[in-house]
Amino acid sequence: MTSVSTVSTVSTHILDTSIGRPAQGVPVELAVRAGGEAPWTPHGASRTDADGRCKDLPELPEGTTHVRLEFLTEPYLTSKQAASKQAEDQQAGAFFPEVEIVFAVAPGEHYHVPLLLNPFGYSVYRGS
Repeated sequence: MTSVSTVSTVSTHILDTSIGRPAQGVPVELAVRAGGEAPWTPHGASRTDADGRCKDLPELPEGTTHVRLEFLTEPYLTSKQAASKQAEDQQAGAFFPEVEIVFAVAPGEHYHVPLLLNPFGYSVYRGS
């Protein structure tokens, strides 16, 4: 008899599209909820590694229906801006100081949700 896993997992990575490289050192917070009206519960945190990946986020608790990934991008973006000559011509600070992504999950699935980031925009998608 084969057992089917009902455990869901999440992973992510960040690519800084303005330089074509991974975004290292970005804090990422994971929260979960069971149902669209339920309150969010903090469930884990990580920081992107040299490859821009968070590989150590915990498995989702049984009954999770929604996941929120919060990318705390301001320190990363302001450090890159300070190192760039363009900073003299642009406003100080990060236009997107944080990026919050909410998505629905089903039992037994893996969700890889990459963030493509640049100083004035971002995009996300479900990866593999």
